[in-house]
Amino acid sequence: MNLELARAALKKYFGYDSFRPMQAEIIQTVFDRRDTVVLMPTGGGKSMCFQVPAIVLPGTALVVSPLIALMKDQVEGLRANGVPAAFINSSLDAGQTRQTEDALLAGQIKILYVSPEKLVSQGFQPLLKRLNISLFAIDEAHCISAWGHDFRPEYTQLKFIKEQFAQTPIIALTATADKLTRRDIAEQLGLREPEIFIASFDRPNISMNVRPGQKRFEQVVDFLKKHPDQSGIIYCLARKTCNDLAEKLNAKGFRAAAYHAEMPNSERSRVQEDFINDRTPVICATIAFGMGIDKSNVRFVIHYNLPRNLEGYYQEIGRAGRDGLASDALLFFSYADVQAYRDMIEQSESDATQKELRLAKLNRMYQFAEAPVCRRQTVLNYFGENYERHCGNCDVCRNPHRQFDGTVAVQKALSALIRCEEKVGMNLLIDVLRGSQRREIFEMGFNQIRTYGAGKEYSFEEWLYLLSQMLHLGLLEIAYDEHNHLKATAAGRAVLQEKKQVNLALPPAPEQKQTAKAAPAKTKTQTLREELFERLKSLRRQLAQQQGVPPYLIFSDATLDEMAEKRPYTDAEMLRTSGVGERKLQLYGDAFLVEIRKFILQKVEEGQHVTGSTQLVSWNLYQQGVSIDDIARRRDTSPITIMNHLATLYERGENFDLGRWVTPEEIDLIQGALPLFQEPYQLKDLHEHFRQRYNYDKIRWALADWRRRHSNALS
Repeated sequence: MNLELARAALKKYFGYDSFRPMQAEIIQTVFDRRDTVVLMPTGGGKSMCFQVPAIVLPGTALVVSPLIALMKDQVEGLRANGVPAAFINSSLDAGQTRQTEDALLAGQIKILYVSPEKLVSQGFQPLLKRLNISLFAIDEAHCISAWGHDFRPEYTQLKFIKEQFAQTPIIALTATADKLTRRDIAEQLGLREPEIFIASFDRPNISMNVRPGQKRFEQVVDFLKKHPDQSGIIYCLARKTCNDLAEKLNAKGFRAAAYHAEMPNSERSRVQEDFINDRTPVICATIAFGMGIDKSNVRFVIHYNLPRNLEGYYQEIGRAGRDGLASDALLFFSYADVQAYRDMIEQSESDATQKELRLAKLNRMYQFAEAPVCRRQTVLNYFGENYERHCGNCDVCRNPHRQFDGTVAVQKALSALIRCEEKVGMNLLIDVLRGSQRREIFEMGFNQIRTYGAGKEYSFEEWLYLLSQMLHLGLLEIAYDEHNHLKATAAGRAVLQEKKQVNLALPPAPEQKQTAKAAPAKTKTQTLREELFERLKSLRRQLAQQQGVPPYLIFSDATLDEMAEKRPYTDAEMLRTSGVGERKLQLYGDAFLVEIRKFILQKVEEGQHVTGSTQLVSWNLYQQGVSIDDIARRRDTSPITIMNHLATLYERGENFDLGRWVTPEEIDLIQGALPLFQEPYQLKDLHEHFRQRYNYDKIRWALADWRRRHSNALS
């Protein structure tokens, strides 16, 4: 299968000119009928990896998805782009299910979403065997692994797919999986020599900030005042906290609502719909909220309490800024949060192995919150992505801690770990370094190694501080499947073997009050762009209300931002805007083009200079029936200039009859002579070539027609 077909589908249905990194390679692997495991961060473009090949390949793609809300959101988005998609789950009645099944058997659906429970059920098997299945996509694939942060036993039954559909490619996708979990995904699904694609987990548009939990409500209020009318999620540990926080925020004048499992289904659905449709900007929710929402314009995620693990934290903050625009992640933490989670884990019905795993990941989360290491560096190294620089977009990078050359301390720790055959956890390693008389050390013979007692210069707490930094810097890792023993990474061994310098942070000095810097004044260009962006958002909201769809399904914030920056005038220019496909141009193009033109003409009337507006002003007068000469007089310029304005707009895609200035026969003759000349074509050269047979206006319009058609052919 040719990737050009995939690129054509990407443009036609989704409005994008090119694939993001790795997407093309993943799609080609599916075309080659190979099994695939894909790790991409939330908002990284995972869905496109199976939706595009599903559109191009014959048959129907089956997508396994864990949540009804997620299926509904994905299907609505696909249908909005003109892709025939459907879902089958418990929200449908018998008649709706039968109607969907008939459409499937008739080949009218390209992508079908089902839950894992539905897919493995006996009642679904006869239908499954009658379908021409192009591929299976397993979304949220980390749920199949007992080592993942969201293990779901029903996912383990999906191994039947490879047994019954041996030749059909399976693509397993997840946003959060460490090395152990991704290996387990392939084994649990029985994938055959799968290609493993690990995209960068970096989301540079998200500013990551961590703060102690004192006066967190006051801090949230201050944050919201600085982000008026923006959509955001505030995650809370307890349901009561959700209710109390939403109530207190409303009392402060913010529009907020609570969302949690104790609410009636109808109330939860209403809250979610209000959030999706921008009626309620702020949701105070437990962590289940947001999994089923592909809302692209969430501008911030706040964790009112410490998350349970780094996988969950990164997945949750990834719900912000899916459109690539600047967004914020703010986390509050306290030791009380850790203790509350520990109690919940200990009281759960999980087996001992699962409890140990969850406690270990909780401890790692708390270490992250306290760490004086670049937040982005910490998270990316946790997921196995080497990231050595400082991101400049987190609280640690903006307010760096005092550092010292910690190479010797790192070498001592790594040397001791390797001499202990990497069979110790953090506490035992510290005891070895400090020369403890602990019985276990003597029983295992660790008191005989050369580095026993080599780290007495640091206290137990100081070693904890240093080792946690080594974890976050990617020099150590925790083997959760080996009783949480520490392991030296390749980067860590390089410090030992190559004597690479490592800087570590000293305990932070007392905070000093900093004078707030005044924000730089906005340029006229920025002001115009922001004003037009708000106008386009308002139009999007009106259209969404009329059609009963979420605003972001019409166009994302990123698409509106590009419109506000480039100000397209014509269909052709609108179609070149990222996120505008053929279907959306047909449905919404005219409305947004009219709004952009109205905005520009209004600014010109107010006496403001808007780059590129002069052609539009001339065109607007021409549309009102004003003659070329009169337009020239009104605008204090020449008729030739006005004609150039109109010709330029025609080149850019504006539609009007050329017959007033040049006939089709004359266009053919003039354009037929173009190969005799080099670009850029000169009116004078063509005028002399035809011995003044055609005037400059005819030549100008023939050239405009040629450039317009040539531009369309290239795009």
